[in-house]
Amino acid sequence: MKKLFFLTLLFAGLFNFAVEAKKTDNRYFEMRIYYCHPGRLDALLERFTNHTTKIFEKHGMTNVGYWIPTNNTENALYYILAYPSQAARDSSWKHFSSDPEWKVVSKKSEETGKIVAKVKSIFMNATDFSPKIKPSGGAIDQTFELRTYTQLPGRNPAILARFRDHTVKIFKQHGMKNIAYFTTIEKDPAVQSKLVYLISHASQEAAKENWAGFSNDPKWKKVAADSEKDGKILEKIESVFMTPTAFSTIH
Repeated sequence: MKKLFFLTLLFAGLFNFAVEAKKTDNRYFEMRIYYCHPGRLDALLERFTNHTTKIFEKHGMTNVGYWIPTNNTENALYYILAYPSQAARDSSWKHFSSDPEWKVVSKKSEETGKIVAKVKSIFMNATDFSPKIKPSGGAIDQTFELRTYTQLPGRNPAILARFRDHTVKIFKQHGMKNIAYFTTIEKDPAVQSKLVYLISHASQEAAKENWAGFSNDPKWKKVAADSEKDGKILEKIESVFMTPTAFSTIH
């Protein structure tokens, strides 16, 4: 009887592990930030709306989401693409860049001047606790928040464990919707990955209330204290509030 009980627990554990492993999105993600020349953001948005996203898809790139910062002093567009692998990513961009249709679109859109001044790329893997990253559709009625956490040396496992076991659940209890969680892929393997994630709020005003409620939650305070018994975890937190574009697949 004891043997049967042990085997039941073992198979249950293996099943749960398989289910969790199956949930992890193993695609190769890239967040791209385009900084436009003054007065040229509208031209970029028009180009994406009418052409770029479709040409991306033609070359095997998946449009995940597109956002504009609410305080957009740098004329920026943030977006995330997904690819089957790093090799697929490199191949897709090679074919995109040489696509005759794209060359015509690019040339025509820049007849009145260059559009993009600078491009920043951040490569990422989805975490094993990220929700399924998929189109949401519906009306544009949410405020998105992009947060980037830089951990102190050696504290990456601690922040991931805290989010996996506690934080994402507590976020949900305080009106925050978990959209996606990533770890960065650094060029230097010796450099620690950052945690990059997207959540949404009913509005930017609601975000203030959500964060106040979260920060004052006794459950969160205990989790934070317990997780930092071996020392502080975070070195820096960066936050950007954003609204989705009309052509974003995530609203």
